Amino acid sequence: MAQSSTLSHAASIVGSWIFAGCCMVGSVVYFNELKAVGRWALGVPAIDAANERSVSGRTVVAEPGQQSTPALAESSGGGTVVLHSDRSGHFYTSALVNGRSIDVLVDTGATSVALTAEDAERAGIFVRPSDFTHRASTANGMARIAPVNIDQISIGGITVRNVKGAVLEQGKLSSTLLGMTFLGRLSRAEMRRGTLLLEE
Repeated sequence: MAQSSTLSHAASIVGSWIFAGCCMVGSVVYFNELKAVGRWALGVPAIDAANERSVSGRTVVAEPGQQSTPALAESSGGGTVVLHSDRSGHFYTSALVNGRSIDVLVDTGATSVALTAEDAERAGIFVRPSDFTHRASTANGMARIAPVNIDQISIGGITVRNVKGAVLEQGKLSSTLLGMTFLGRLSRAEMRRGTLLLEE
C-alpha cells in the first residue's frame, strides 16, 4: 500500500514537471501569438511591423514582396549606414531618388545605378524611345537602356548628387539596382557577415 502511494506521488511529480516543461516550450514557440492575444485582451492596438518606420533608432525597410520580414538599415549618424541582408543574402532598402522613396537592391556587382521604367517615372525621370541608345544583358535577356543623370540619391544620412545611371526598358528589370556609380562615390562600402557598411 505504501509502495503504491509512493509510486503515485512520484508519478504526480513527474507529470507536474512534464506539464511545466510543455508550458515553457509552448510559450517560446507561440510567443508572438500569445502576445497578440494579450494585446487583444487588454485592448491594445496591434503594431503593423511592415509599416513601422522607426524602432530603437533604426530605420525599418521592408524587402519588396516580403513585408512580413523587413530588413534593417541602421543609420549611425555622420553619413554612415549599415544595411542587413535578407535571407537570400541580398541588401534591400529604401532610397530617396530625386526626393522620391524607391525600394532598391544595393548591388556591389552592378556597375551602374539601373532604374526600372516605373521607378524612373516615380523619380521624375522621363525618357523617350529615342533615348534608349545602348544595350545591356540582364536576367531577362538583352535590354535597351537609356543613359540618364540622377540629381540626387540618399540612403539614411548619406546623399550623393549628380549620379550617372540608366533606365531599362519596361519589363527587363524587377527591381532598381543601386550600383557602383553610387557606391563608388562613397568613402567606404564594405560587406561582412551579412551586413554592408556604407560611409559617405
